[in-house]
Amino acid sequence: MLLGDNLIVWLLLALGGALFAGNVMALVKPPPQRRSEGDLERAPRTRSIVMAAVGFVVAAAALGALLAK
Repeated sequence: MLLGDNLIVWLLLALGGALFAGNVMALVKPPPQRRSEGDLERAPRTRSIVMAAVGFVVAAAALGALLAK
């Protein structure tokens, strides 16, 4: 089996890390200009912080599960 018995944990680590990194980057460096009329100038701060926190918790739990074995 690919990556052994820990495939779901590796996937959770990747998805949690991507969720964290993507939301932090949206807060730190918003796009220079709008792409279309309906786009926001910057990411909603509260939603991005909550989603980054969820991603961090998921990635930390997955990393803990991988290190515990």
